[in-house]
Amino acid sequence: MDKQSTIKEYIEGVLQTSRFAVLATESNGQPHTSLIAITPHGRFGQLIFATYRNTLKYRNLAQNSKVALLIEKGDFNMKDLQESIVLTIIGHAEEISIEENEATYQAHLKRHPEMESFMLSLDCALIRVIAQSYQVVYGINDIRWITEHDLDSS
Repeated sequence: MDKQSTIKEYIEGVLQTSRFAVLATESNGQPHTSLIAITPHGRFGQLIFATYRNTLKYRNLAQNSKVALLIEKGDFNMKDLQESIVLTIIGHAEEISIEENEATYQAHLKRHPEMESFMLSLDCALIRVIAQSYQVVYGINDIRWITEHDLDSS
């Protein structure tokens, strides 16, 4: 599992099959986590999520755009950790205009149709996470770090 192309396939598999992630933000030294609905977007390593502007996560992002996301693929099983893949994405987040990114908005809505009334709210913001590096955990003794640049060159 040393080849970057194999690692890229695992990352893409996790992003395509997982609908939710745990988002970690920070403000004034205080960490905060939130469960978010995600949609892979555009080039490799970008995710979209929606949030209300009146949330702690949104306020934290306005002060500090650095984020981490934890995404788990498969059935987590302590007896056979090889069946689980856990991905951590380190990157930054930015708000994008819903009006200027209608296709992105529609893609997120298509993946999460249960969020339609939430996403129609005037207080809803569309956020893009741009990945800078990935930690891919295949098991307790098999952890790999890779940057987006490494993946782009493979």
